[in-house]
Amino acid sequence: MVADEVLVGVIIHPFIDGNGRTARLATKVLLAALGIDTFPLFSFESYYSRNVSRYFREVGLRGNYYEQKETVDFTPWLEYFSDGIIDEMLRVGGELETTSASPERTLQSHHQAILDHLGRHGFIADRDYAQLTDRAKATRALDFGRLIEQGLIERHGRGKNTHYRLKH
Repeated sequence: MVADEVLVGVIIHPFIDGNGRTARLATKVLLAALGIDTFPLFSFESYYSRNVSRYFREVGLRGNYYEQKETVDFTPWLEYFSDGIIDEMLRVGGELETTSASPERTLQSHHQAILDHLGRHGFIADRDYAQLTDRAKATRALDFGRLIEQGLIERHGRGKNTHYRLKH
């Protein structure tokens, strides 16, 4: 499949409904085959929904495609489509920045105390952490859990032998 085939699908409109969605899906498959897999990141639908009047202006060819195929200028459509990719990538990038800077992802001083202790001693148990902070036992367990969830430490042992090490 080449890009012109995707665009032709939009111009020809072989279906009563769903031509644009079909063309956008085909485009995402084409991009993925070229190494630009946007499937887990976004859907083109949100961009087109926000820009519906421009969408219809850009794909609004009328008449028989076969009579127009030699004079069809895909430039406006390609510019619009490229704007959509850029817009969605910027939106996703902004969301990633917000997510990575969220309080859930930010290490607090008590988390850093755990990591510092691990850097000096190689392991830490709850009793060690209790000496570093005045946090309650249940809260200390949550602190260890957060660092495990973030992939920074791992749990070893069971019961009173439970200790934590930096994840390699």
